[in-house]
Amino acid sequence: MDSDTFWVVVGAARAAADATGRPIEETLHDELVRHSPEDIVLFQKHFDDAANALYRWDVWGAAYLIGGGCSDDSFIDFRAGLITYGQAWFDRVLAGPDSLAGHPAVLEQDGERLFMESVNYLAREAFEQVTGHGDNFHTEWNSRSQSLARNSCPNLGEEFDFDDDAEMRRRLPQLAARLLG
Repeated sequence: MDSDTFWVVVGAARAAADATGRPIEETLHDELVRHSPEDIVLFQKHFDDAANALYRWDVWGAAYLIGGGCSDDSFIDFRAGLITYGQAWFDRVLAGPDSLAGHPAVLEQDGERLFMESVNYLAREAFEQVTGHGDNFHTEWNSRSQSLARNSCPNLGEEFDFDDDAEMRRRLPQLAARLLG
């Protein structure tokens, strides 16, 4: 599985979730179990790369506004949830996290839809279903990750105070206008 296929799988799952009303976690799981164990491990690699690319102070600030606060663990869940909205939203947020002011979850004042802890574990669960051995997922991941090019955590950018409303308005004006009043 390459990066393009990763985004096709995510997009297919999002389309299925939107069309059926089923949770994205279920439709993404259904998509993953259609793939080989090796592709499921590679899916996790691309998922991790995407999550690492989103690991920036400005994205965290956006998550903080959307969630009314955002711990380390919640930021992991936010990045996972954001990935489930597909490559277009991923690219938009990388270009400027303030674009999340136009995200449906924000517009509908349901920002919690962007925080999805369970998505972080879907590849392991799909691997277990396909192979019958969930414990082998981490063994496979570790053995394959040595040879896979992985994006490490990028430059986080400039840290800023998420509790400083003036700073949030300066850095994320559209989100701040919508969420801070």
